[in-house]
Amino acid sequence: MTAPDVLPASKTHVFWPAPPATLAELDISPALVQDIFLRTVREQGQSSLGALRERAKLPHTVLEPVFRQLRQQAYLDVKGIQDNDYHFGLTSAGRTLAAERASVCAYAGPAPVSLAAYDRAVRLQAAHVQVSRESLRRVLGDLVLPENLLDQLGPALISQKALFLYGPTGNGKTSLAERLLRVYEDAVLIPYALELEGYVITLFDPVLHRPLAEQPDDLDARWVLCHRPSVTVGGELVSEMLELRSDASSGIYSAPMQMKANNGIFLIDDFGRQMISPRDLLNRWIVPLDRRVDYLTLHHGQKLCIPFEVMVVFATNLDPSDLADGAFLRRIPNKIYVEPVTKQCFTEILVRVLAQRRMSCDAPTADYVADLCLRRGDALKACYPADLCDILTWRSQYEGRPPQVTPAELDRAAELYFTRA
Repeated sequence: MTAPDVLPASKTHVFWPAPPATLAELDISPALVQDIFLRTVREQGQSSLGALRERAKLPHTVLEPVFRQLRQQAYLDVKGIQDNDYHFGLTSAGRTLAAERASVCAYAGPAPVSLAAYDRAVRLQAAHVQVSRESLRRVLGDLVLPENLLDQLGPALISQKALFLYGPTGNGKTSLAERLLRVYEDAVLIPYALELEGYVITLFDPVLHRPLAEQPDDLDARWVLCHRPSVTVGGELVSEMLELRSDASSGIYSAPMQMKANNGIFLIDDFGRQMISPRDLLNRWIVPLDRRVDYLTLHHGQKLCIPFEVMVVFATNLDPSDLADGAFLRRIPNKIYVEPVTKQCFTEILVRVLAQRRMSCDAPTADYVADLCLRRGDALKACYPADLCDILTWRSQYEGRPPQVTPAELDRAAELYFTRA
């Protein structure tokens, strides 16, 4: 269950910028619009006002004055009119100017919004979640979760503050964290890019952000209506991913991962096993978690204050006290221990897994699975049913027969799955 793929009415949405009617109504400088215009035409060779409107996400009434000014200054070479639209390229002087502007910053995508507009958008779109045990059970219905876990998770989600999910490996911490996004039932606006004093920071990421199927006509097209984001990082996380990254060849900045997760969830999976040390990461985020602001630095040293409206979820099988000191743990008010599953939960998980694979077993065999896992492992784990059933399936494919859920076959699967003492 995710945010509905429908458009909220603009009059009820907390942040809804209308399309700019004139160049003066933009929250960025006309010089930047001119630069994007020139760089886009340079990149495309020839263009039209219609093509620029699609590329820059700006209406005709904003682009036409820029076109007329550049044409008057002899930077544009008009080739003709086709379908009531000007087609043009750059003159020699236009190519020189475009090359000069591209040497400073080569950005030629959708026009950015101002940092002030982005800050206001993120603040106004901060998540406000109302959940109950029943609603949580519904949205997380594909997981087998005990009532006491739901009752801890509910207040944590309402708080929208950082969450520590910890406990032995294999009991569903990652699966649970990945499904938390389901509690959000609204959409948010995310800009393609931001501008600050001529610098451009790209933000919208088609890999991480999921636009709604239809975008509204009464919205400034520089913003994309998306489901609330969910960004996951694991062992690959390095400190550079949490800072602005500048491409030296293009002069374009890329937003860090936590900024792309704003107004949503940022999951740090297998926390404590990243390339960046837990201490360095936690020290980096003491201020953001406490004050809801993050400080990023441009290449020349200028500091930016960025909103940090994101629910950070740490999932780990390590002891939190071994990863962080008391000062940091105090800033994570929600700490939920995901314990090994009970035999009742284990059996329910097994039944669901078998049904998904169109397999079945009788009650004594189900009990045998639990007893087998207790003998070979140190406790019952939520991952065991799926893992063992996978091995049963693979073995049956190898031997050219239908899979069988019998004590003998389970013993063979356990021999492959569990290590020997």
